[in-house]
Amino acid sequence: MHAQIVSSAPKEINLSIKNTDVGILYIIQHELLKTSNIDFAGVIVKHPLTNECWMKVNSKNKPISEIKSSTQTAIKTAEDLKKLFNSKIKGN
Repeated sequence: MHAQIVSSAPKEINLSIKNTDVGILYIIQHELLKTSNIDFAGVIVKHPLTNECWMKVNSKNKPISEIKSSTQTAIKTAEDLKKLFNSKIKGN
């Protein structure tokens, strides 16, 4: 995964993310939108042949900090889900 800041303002950031799965970005977007500090969080696939996605975040605070926090929450949720699946598979 390669992320690059396309444009940045105190309360808005636009990122270009290459070589990633859009599903991962949708999970991060979901976590962002659960936060009251976020005014807007959007993800689009720029073009399927280039494997490039764009993410835009508008926030009341620093948007890059909100993205970091939401990413950590998404990672923890995925780890908890993995533990649950593993415990159910071993139990059968």
